[in-house]
Amino acid sequence: MDAVTVIMGRAVPLDRRDVDTDQIIPSDWLKRVERTGFGAGLFSEWRESSDFVLNRPEFQGDDVRVLVAGANFGCGSSREHAPWALEDYGFDAIVAPSFADIFRNNCLKIGLVPVELPEAEVTTLMRAIEDDPEIEIVVDVTNLRVAAPAIDFDEPFHLDEFHHHRLVNGLDDIGLTLQKADAIAAYEPTRPVWMPATT
Repeated sequence: MDAVTVIMGRAVPLDRRDVDTDQIIPSDWLKRVERTGFGAGLFSEWRESSDFVLNRPEFQGDDVRVLVAGANFGCGSSREHAPWALEDYGFDAIVAPSFADIFRNNCLKIGLVPVELPEAEVTTLMRAIEDDPEIEIVVDVTNLRVAAPAIDFDEPFHLDEFHHHRLVNGLDDIGLTLQKADAIAAYEPTRPVWMPATT
């Protein structure tokens, strides 16, 4: 996983609460065996409606990197395909008043940043994006702040020390394990011969 320090780009306002993982990536897409290609299925049932926000031209483009959504985002089943779909589509961060715990943890494991802000602040940001789709959003993961300079919006957000360390250093689960590579290598020769080997 790449290090995540600062995310800058335009945003999409998804003014819906309780968006569940089946709405994020419908179950038909779970038949895939790869971890890539899920972006095409992101909100696929909602995208059948021409007026859905992701279908609007003003919210498309490679510089759209932040999703701003309602409370309890990512509720429902624990499918890790939901963060995969959001990341594959091009989102690097999601700003919402709250997230389902399992969804939040699945995001953090792949470097997709779940930013929790008070509902009033999320609403302010969402209305500003609706008024001006070109507004730039800055998610400063290093300093734990979200800003929209054009409207003098600058708010702190919380991220526990462990996940902050993971993100800014680009450490997924494998990366965390590899930090202990020397200790693992030193231990392996001391294991009894009857135990499974890693060679």
